[in-house]
Formats: sequence, C-alpha cells, structure tokens
Amino acid sequence: MTDVVVTDVPDALRFEARTPGGDLVGTAAYERRGDDVVLTHTVVEPAAEGHGIGSALVRQALDQLRAAGARVVPQCAFVRAFVAEHPEYRDMVIDH
Repeated sequence: MTDVVVTDVPDALRFEARTPGGDLVGTAAYERRGDDVVLTHTVVEPAAEGHGIGSALVRQALDQLRAAGARVVPQCAFVRAFVAEHPEYRDMVIDH
C-alpha cells in the first residue's frame, strides 16, 4: 500500500498522502519559519498503519522540500527517526 501520492497543501499547512483512488491515508503537518519548514506531526490513518505509508509520506515530503530549496527542522519524532535512518536527507536538516 506504499503506492501513495503526496501533495503539499499549503492552505492546510500539511502534506497529504492519498491512495491512487484518492483516499486520505496520512498527513505531515508543518509550520513555515522564513525559508525553514518545521515538520511538527505525522499521522497515518489506523487502517493504513504498517504498510509503509509514514515512510513514503515523509520521503516524498522531504523530496519536495529539497526541490524547493527548503531547510527542514524535524520536530516530529517520526521524521527525526526517518532522517537518522536515511542520511541522504541530513544535509537539509537544521535544528532550532
């Protein structure tokens, strides 16, 4: 079920992970602080847990943020753990 599409929804200050059918299965909330993006909380719907949705959500969100030139503050414990396990993202992470 890791075949999800992740979209930035700036009006809601979150990234949304949706199935190909359009069902919302996860979100990653954020705050903007200048050019920095603070990832504050990641949620995966209970029915979708255990299928890699959280990792796909965070990976795609980080990829989109990198493409936009953003720096990331991983306030969310899940995002911090993901970055610790994926060193290719460490260069874009800052601590505040």
